[in-house]
Amino acid sequence: MEEKKLDLNTIIGFILIGFILLYMLWQQQPTAEELAAQEEAKQEQLESDSAQNKAILKTNNLDAQTSDYSLDLENFKNQVGDFAYAMTLPSATPTFTTFENQVLAIKIDNKGGFISEVKLKNYVNHNSDPVYLIRDGSSQFNLNFATSENRILNSSELYFQPTLSKSGDNQILSMRLKVSESQFLEYRYELKPNNHMLGFSVRSQGLSSILNTSQDVQLDWKFDAHRQGKSIAFENRYTRLSYEHEGDKTNKLSQTGDDDETETDVSWISFRQHFFSSILVPEAPFKTADLKSFNLINDEAVDTLFTKRYEVSLPLSFSGGELAHNMSIYYGPTYDKILNQYDKNLESSIPFGWGVIGWINKSVFSPLYGWLTNYLSYGLAIIVMTIIVKILLSFVQYKQFLTQAKNKIIKPELDAIRDKYKKDKMKAQKETMALQTRVGANPMSLSGCLPVLFQMPVFYSLFMFFPIAFELRQKPFLWVEDLSSYDSIAELPFYIPLYGDHISLFPILASIAIFFYMKMTTGQQMSAQPTQEGMPDMAKMMKYLIYFSPIMMLFFFNNYASGLSLYYFISNLISIALMLVIKNYIIDEKKVLAQIQVSKAKKPKKQTRFQKKMADIMEQAEAQKKIQQNRKK
Repeated sequence: MEEKKLDLNTIIGFILIGFILLYMLWQQQPTAEELAAQEEAKQEQLESDSAQNKAILKTNNLDAQTSDYSLDLENFKNQVGDFAYAMTLPSATPTFTTFENQVLAIKIDNKGGFISEVKLKNYVNHNSDPVYLIRDGSSQFNLNFATSENRILNSSELYFQPTLSKSGDNQILSMRLKVSESQFLEYRYELKPNNHMLGFSVRSQGLSSILNTSQDVQLDWKFDAHRQGKSIAFENRYTRLSYEHEGDKTNKLSQTGDDDETETDVSWISFRQHFFSSILVPEAPFKTADLKSFNLINDEAVDTLFTKRYEVSLPLSFSGGELAHNMSIYYGPTYDKILNQYDKNLESSIPFGWGVIGWINKSVFSPLYGWLTNYLSYGLAIIVMTIIVKILLSFVQYKQFLTQAKNKIIKPELDAIRDKYKKDKMKAQKETMALQTRVGANPMSLSGCLPVLFQMPVFYSLFMFFPIAFELRQKPFLWVEDLSSYDSIAELPFYIPLYGDHISLFPILASIAIFFYMKMTTGQQMSAQPTQEGMPDMAKMMKYLIYFSPIMMLFFFNNYASGLSLYYFISNLISIALMLVIKNYIIDEKKVLAQIQVSKAKKPKKQTRFQKKMADIMEQAEAQKKIQQNRKK
């Protein structure tokens, strides 16, 4: 076979062909303009591809969302049945509707359809921030109801559709939980101009076949009371759930601890926050009400947002297969002048005091103080009212001093009786009372007891009045910024139990005045008492009481309203002044002695029924004592 070889001519031919191909490729490469055009076209293509990819992604995501929504809606339908229609509406989102008048700004949540925020426009709290009665989930309102398909539903988990309209000057907000456009559960709110009372009704339409009308709908309302004042301890004492039931009976839950009560025929329920209240007022009384109150203050030294938690549970019955319950809700100050306007006895929610105490405050002190504040500053009005009260009660102090002066004059004779009947204490007591009665110095007589008994309800009424007087709120006087709160002149770097973390001046001044008044009156009383066994111990106890009472006053009132401390300070100053005037200028001991001599010469007066009753009680006590002594022997 012939062997083929690659000669030189062949190699040169391949090289020439390669150069020719390279030359042709170089001739065909694009120019700079052509390269720029290609780059531009490439960029446009990339942008086009990106837009196409985004559109595809959006479409795919939308399909996925639609699929999830359909799945959620189907699950929701399984849970709530016919009420799933509400989820298909645009209102099925956590948004709010706000409406307001000159005094209130109210926000309603689509979810649950109830009030999520209430602001009082004309008031601020101790930090000068707006007063919010409801805010940040502090109120939870729910209707618990059963459907004809045996489902148990909660309105707080469902979405309502809002419609805001006007009727004259009134604003009307309809919140509807819809089964269809013609079937719904509705909360209807009506807000009048410059009014603290919000109209509120619960009704249903076309739900008789959907709801289980054989069971009452349960209205549950939980409410946390916001702290509004400077002193947590003081505010919490006057933050209570109160209510009216069975006509005009007013009652309240515990002031300090947890408490609960079940009542019938309830006319209104007040969530009181000391100077502000949220009051639920039905058009017709609730047939029953479960009421609960929880104290949220575990440590008064710790700053806190809420003071009490209230819970109420109320049955709403069906009528003709539908709900129809008209109510109102008051959001505003705990002020009798405003509460009286609504003619619902809501002012009874203010703790004026029980019985005659409340009557004195409502009929005497509240109108008197209101009249004085028309002409004087709020601090001066307290001083003037205190002066008026002390002058009107000055005859009481005069009677006390006159009795003490008479006992002081006849003290030697009283001591002689004690010595004569040492072994027969009952006889000694009878003779003592007989002598005191003849000279008009018997402390157990009506003239001796009545003045003391008369002034007690007056003093206690004033003690109840000043802490709840809304007029004092945030009113300054001298160095005091707020007469309804404590007057701090120095802040302490630590907390003293029962006292606080500050120093208030008016309680100090009141304690000093009480100390001197007690020292003067106790000395007068002891000097008028007949000498008897046990007197040294009695004197020692009275001496301790002189110091103990002002100290208690100092601790107790350091966190109390400075208006109350101002009253006690002025009251005791006036009492000291009256005592000095009566003692030195009115009661003449020589004239009193002459009257006593005349009284002794007269025929002894017959004992009154009251004196005889007291004598019988003492005889029985002495007889019982002798029986016990004989048994021991």
